[in-house]
Amino acid sequence: MIKTIIFDFGNVFINLDIEGAHKSALKSLKIDGFSDELLEVFESFEKGLIGTNSFAKLVTDKYPHISKSEFIDMWNFMLKDFPKYRLDFLVNLKQSSKYKLILLSNTNDIHINYIKENVSFYETFKNCFDEFYLSHEIHLIKPNNNIFEFVLNNNNLKPEECLFVDDNADNINTANKININTWHIDPKTEDVINLFKTKTDLF
Repeated sequence: MIKTIIFDFGNVFINLDIEGAHKSALKSLKIDGFSDELLEVFESFEKGLIGTNSFAKLVTDKYPHISKSEFIDMWNFMLKDFPKYRLDFLVNLKQSSKYKLILLSNTNDIHINYIKENVSFYETFKNCFDEFYLSHEIHLIKPNNNIFEFVLNNNNLKPEECLFVDDNADNINTANKININTWHIDPKTEDVINLFKTKTDLF
């Protein structure tokens, strides 16, 4: 029996263009691919181990043809619309009081600030959750096992009583390995509002 639903944020509630953002970043930085060094910097920022100013400086020092503001715009390129009907679904789910609701997202400081400024109902969205975990605030990142253990332990949850909804296969695989029920949502063909139609075997 599912007692807790753990939601990802990107491509579950807010739409993302990950592929487009990747291509845009390569074009803006004038490179063919991201080096291991740069990917480590990206991950450190996602974990909140370096601040926004330091992060932007690290990148713009390496690629001086791009300004800080241009880099911020490039970084936010992936963030698209947040359909309000998904908020309505979440509000109704919260009001039902049937489940503990948790957000677990790999989200960095730049992205969350952009969302706060551009999504008018952000606070309403956040208040729907009993716990709201962003990677840069808890210094843990999916798909690492320790972020799932953190959520389970902090909330005294049994994995078999949890459902985890995410669009990333690696994240889903880690959750499955520790016996968390999952929905690997396909943002191109599926929508979170159809949760109870899609996962009828769990509810």
